[in-house]
Amino acid sequence: MSFSPDGKAILYASERNKIWGIYQTTRVRKEDSYFYASTLLKEEALVVTENESFQPQYSPDGKEIAFLENRTAVSVYNIASKKIHNVLPATKNYSYSDGDQTFNWAPDSKYILVSFLQDGNWHEQIGLVDVSGGKPMLELTQNGFSNGGPKFQMDGKAVLWFSNRDGMKNVASHGSQQDAYALFLEQNAYDLFKMKKADYELWKEQKEKNDKEKEKSKEPETSKKGKGEKADTTKKTEPLKIDLNGLSDRQVRLTENSSFLQDAFLDPKGEKLYYISPNEDGNNLYIRNFKDHETKMLISLKARGISSTSMDKDGKNIFAVIDGKLTRLDLEKGERKDIPFKAERTQDSYAERAYLFEHMWRQVKTKFYVVDLQGTDWDYYKTTYAKFLPHINNNYDFAEMCSELLGELNASHTGCRFYSRKENGDETAQLGAIFDETFTGTGLKIAEVLDKGPLVSAETKIKAGAIIEKIDGVEIKPELNYYPLLNRKTGKTVLLSIFDPASGKHWDEIIKPISAGAQNELLYQRWIKRMQAMTEKLSDGKLGYMHVRGMDDHSYREFYNQVMGKYINKEALIVDTRFNGGGWLHDDLATFLSGKQYINFVPRGQKIGIEPGSKWTKPSCVIMGEGNYSDAHMFPVVYKTLNIGKLVGMPVPGTGTAVWWENLQDNSLVFGIPQVGVMTMDGKYYENNQCEPDYKVANDYNTMLKGEDAQLKKAVDVLLGK
Repeated sequence: MSFSPDGKAILYASERNKIWGIYQTTRVRKEDSYFYASTLLKEEALVVTENESFQPQYSPDGKEIAFLENRTAVSVYNIASKKIHNVLPATKNYSYSDGDQTFNWAPDSKYILVSFLQDGNWHEQIGLVDVSGGKPMLELTQNGFSNGGPKFQMDGKAVLWFSNRDGMKNVASHGSQQDAYALFLEQNAYDLFKMKKADYELWKEQKEKNDKEKEKSKEPETSKKGKGEKADTTKKTEPLKIDLNGLSDRQVRLTENSSFLQDAFLDPKGEKLYYISPNEDGNNLYIRNFKDHETKMLISLKARGISSTSMDKDGKNIFAVIDGKLTRLDLEKGERKDIPFKAERTQDSYAERAYLFEHMWRQVKTKFYVVDLQGTDWDYYKTTYAKFLPHINNNYDFAEMCSELLGELNASHTGCRFYSRKENGDETAQLGAIFDETFTGTGLKIAEVLDKGPLVSAETKIKAGAIIEKIDGVEIKPELNYYPLLNRKTGKTVLLSIFDPASGKHWDEIIKPISAGAQNELLYQRWIKRMQAMTEKLSDGKLGYMHVRGMDDHSYREFYNQVMGKYINKEALIVDTRFNGGGWLHDDLATFLSGKQYINFVPRGQKIGIEPGSKWTKPSCVIMGEGNYSDAHMFPVVYKTLNIGKLVGMPVPGTGTAVWWENLQDNSLVFGIPQVGVMTMDGKYYENNQCEPDYKVANDYNTMLKGEDAQLKKAVDVLLGK
């Protein structure tokens, strides 16, 4: 949403049955995702496009409107001629989630800054397009890093954007810190920016002197006007000046320290940078004074969520939505001032669910990874399932119905979820123990104390075989459900009354229970240690074992840490991917496991290392199972395609797509769209193509109860050549 330059009209995109903003700008309309220009506080609106359009913005002179056509192409609508022409084709971008594409008008309304994709490359670059269409796009960045968020600064003398070129990067490739960069379009602006403080002060002093002399020599404006006419005091917009000679050399890193930047702005003179960046207590506003070589926190915000940031024309304030509040950040005083705001609405939940239903249906039709929706008659299913809407009065049932609709696609990474938010809901704490389910007497008999749990300390006498007879003085009789005794007790002191049958002693101990999530982590670590010990025993210490918990940076760090440390001298490695829900790690894992040694480092006869020193260069084997999902399906396929080693376990369903889980207007609802298909080099989609193991081995339920693992045993045999 944006205002016209004169402030008399508002511009916004509208989906079916959805009104944007707090102004009475339009009545409910039936068109699909067009944008409108409306006069403020009137029920009149002009539809200015005939297809799906997003993020409309008036040009600074108010004569044209730029917008995203079908999410990716940047097009311009001329208000006078009522004609639309494209300035950046859709083939130059891909919209993964709505709102991820940006563009920015030049102050003179003749150019637009855009982000674009190089052909066949994920990395975004920054370009400048001529609105008239008379010139090819000027590529401002030409590097191998990701760039985004371009905007004009200093009245068009500079372009600011964000890049991950210098930031710390995740070990698993994806995810990194950013810096703010600037490219000066004029040589003079660049020279002034690089000028040292003393020289800059002399320049400013001389400029002020020259400006005063020019003012004195000017003929008064009133003498040029007729009687009763007023002098034109409107500030003239200077045409954008682009000095192509040495343009790429006028690029500057603005931030001294890389971080997870939220936004950044140069002041109009280019003397200071204001940027929002997080530290341990949340996001705060920082200022960098280039001439004084000083960076400091300007306003402590301690903010968790910041959006819709913008700087006013004078560079004196930054406006933002901070933790849900409209806020003005006074840059001169270094103060935060929340803007009072209150609005009321009348909500028709049935109408809202009808809109959300149609929104999901339309989003899938537009963004699903194949155009034909895998042969699904999507129009038919819309009509079929819409009949249930008048009979649904809650989001839980609504999510179930939408999941049924999305299930007709026969695809992974979809469905609708409802998240119930209960105030002060039940939360049962855990004691960090496994109890003997066959024990029928009074109390809870401990079968095993979980390592690193609340029952493990230097002072405790609790051990396996002991019985917890009471919790906070309440006796645990066989018929008693003891869980309510631990409700909302996580991290709080709890009195346990213990009896040890072996010694016949009774005593009390005070502990602090943990959450269910924390106990699940202890159980997971317990399983890992059992698998590692089992591998050590079955292989006579020759093999290493590592489980890849998720396809993410944290899991990869732990995997790399132990493989290149604990198991560096093992003969081979078992890589267990069972129960892995996915992420994006297939290439990192495959690259790591496909290392080929080509060098030994040997000073004076002592071997001290090899190359590559950061990859596994020995044999490996992958265990997989029916629970592998998403990228945990893609990795075994990649592993097999590259012929790195053998796959052991059960077939993995074909779920290799990249998904966008979209939060709906009602934030208790989320639904998924599998929208980036992954394809083999011979043109076959991973989706719905099952990955078969080289050795198909099922784990029998009864043998697993005995602590055995047939899949692990087979992996050991494969690597040992048995």
